[in-house]
Order: sequence, then structure tokens, then C-alpha cells
Amino acid sequence: MNIEELRDYCIAKPGTTEEILYHDDAMAFKVMDKVYVQLWLTHWDAGEPRINLKCDPQEALKLREKHPQVIPGYHMSKKHWNTVHINTGLPDQKILHFINHSYDLVVRKLSKKLREKL
Repeated sequence: MNIEELRDYCIAKPGTTEEILYHDDAMAFKVMDKVYVQLWLTHWDAGEPRINLKCDPQEALKLREKHPQVIPGYHMSKKHWNTVHINTGLPDQKILHFINHSYDLVVRKLSKKLREKL
């Protein structure tokens, strides 16, 4: 998966916006101004693509045990975020599933009023 494919997938989700962070070093995809995907552009530029994804805490632990490409969130709450290394053997479909899970977690925590705007 390349960064354009990742961007296209995320930006197609209802209510999603993208934002450049930290002096152009990071990018975030947000739903109703809440982050569900974050990536560090320097890692992608260095050929070590990875993304941070929100995750249910119990599921996060299971994924880390099952997949060596999934580690505690880089610069994020280790309880609620995973870092997923891209192009290291984990199928793209699995990564897209993780993105969906992250998006759904954020949407569920939005107020009813905000969810209705989606």
C-alpha cells in the first residue's frame, strides 16, 4: 500500500478531513475533528511506512500478540493506539480492516448530533 492509496481510502470515509501536523512532519485523518489515522511523513519518505490507529484496548493487545507488524502506538497512548507497519507482510485488506475499526471507534464516541451530520 502506498500513501496515495491510504489517503484515498481514508478521505472517502464520511466526514473525513486530512490535516498536516507538526511542521509538515505528520498527517492525520479525522472524522468530525477527531483523529482516527495518523502517520509520520518522515517514516514514509525513509521507506518505513507506518500508521497509528485507534483500537479497542483488549483488541490492541490481541493484535500485538498475533502480528509482529502491530506495536504500541508511536507517540500515542499505548493503551488506545497501535502503530501498524505497512508493506511488511500484513495484507492490505487487514490494514483496511484496522482503519475501519479505528474510524468506527471514533464515530461511536461522537455525540448523536455529530453522528447525524455524517
